[in-house]
Amino acid sequence: MPSTPVIEDTERYQGGFGNQFESEARPGALPIGRNSPQQAPLGLYAELLSGTAFTAPRDHNLRTWMYRMHPSAMHEPFRRIDDGRWHTGPFDEVETPANRLRWNPWPMPTEGCDFIDGIVTIAGNGDAHAQTGVATHVYCANRSMHRRYFMNSDGELLLVPQAGVLKLHTELGRLNLSPGEIALIPRGMRFRVELLEAEARGYVCENYGTPFRLPELGPIGSNGLANARDFLAPVAGFEEETGPVRIVNKFLGHLWEGGQGHSPLDVVAWHGNLTPCKYDLARFMAIGTISFDHPDPSIYTVLTSNTDTPGVANCDFVIFPPRWLVAEETFRPPWFHRNVMSELMGLVRGVYDAKAEGFVPGGISLHNCMLPHGPDAATFDKASTADLKPHRVDNTLAFMFESRHVFRPTPRALKTDNLQPDYDTVWDGFRSGLVNQGDRA
Repeated sequence: MPSTPVIEDTERYQGGFGNQFESEARPGALPIGRNSPQQAPLGLYAELLSGTAFTAPRDHNLRTWMYRMHPSAMHEPFRRIDDGRWHTGPFDEVETPANRLRWNPWPMPTEGCDFIDGIVTIAGNGDAHAQTGVATHVYCANRSMHRRYFMNSDGELLLVPQAGVLKLHTELGRLNLSPGEIALIPRGMRFRVELLEAEARGYVCENYGTPFRLPELGPIGSNGLANARDFLAPVAGFEEETGPVRIVNKFLGHLWEGGQGHSPLDVVAWHGNLTPCKYDLARFMAIGTISFDHPDPSIYTVLTSNTDTPGVANCDFVIFPPRWLVAEETFRPPWFHRNVMSELMGLVRGVYDAKAEGFVPGGISLHNCMLPHGPDAATFDKASTADLKPHRVDNTLAFMFESRHVFRPTPRALKTDNLQPDYDTVWDGFRSGLVNQGDRA
């Protein structure tokens, strides 16, 4: 993509993850001491958006009260439209191969394509109706959403930009989002995506399960990994647009569209803890060994979607950022392993330290449950003989969606031209350790 100047983020934000925020774009728009007065201030309409069941425990309960110019119910009936390249769990359209898979980046569109049209589903698991599992997508867009808005009734969205700066216009306010940052958009929240550059590409995790939250720190203590204060929520900022607009609703795996005469982003004030937010991954406090051995990749977890089995995630969002490697007498890249969890990886920039080539920014690799994987032969040979002085892994940002459920690729992902047919060959060329020992004897 052509290089462009860095776009300064001039939006205002509130810091904290899951905080009880309040914000008003007009003085006096927030009622005091109650949520739903007989007459809301400024002639607005009080409306509750719930992200969890009403009776969920207090420390898990998510909800936000909005004070808006029109009720969100004020729209035409939704009508089915083409699903485009979206797929939704259960992912049972085609047999899942028992192979490791890797894709080159998805090409940018040659015709006009906004965020909704630019979604391509790669793989997923679980069942949107049962509220378990995730779907993984890429987006490739070259135009903004104009008078078109999106809401996802099936799950929350975790956006990981790889190229191009986005402005997310949401019901609660605006977020500027650059590569190296992530954003969370709650289930059911209406938004539109504006491109601040000519093109944009990135990854999306559509989470059908429990909302993402910060992982427990356990023996690490009270600090480290992603700190809550570094997550940024918007301040109230409403659109007064009138005239016909369209709202696309993803509901039980299909796209539905309805019209209305005003912008759905007409929230003048709000309070609560169910908010969109963004996070700069450069603020992640990476923790690793200062003695020996490569720690489990779970030490790099930014966010987790829990299940009813402690320690077994519906989805973990894990990153591999710039960091120092200092382990003594240790093979420092990720070791060879087979895992009950399934791993789908992407690369935002640079080179991933377990692969010498073939895994490039915008690409994806998939290593499902119990499929052996690890460094390629070139990486293994280099790391096995490297000088073990402190070494900084720099100019890199890889990530992983890790799930208890097998990622099942879509038919399109298994037939696309950018699926690498020779991925297995990266593990060719390893010599027999026993033979080598005998030779040295």
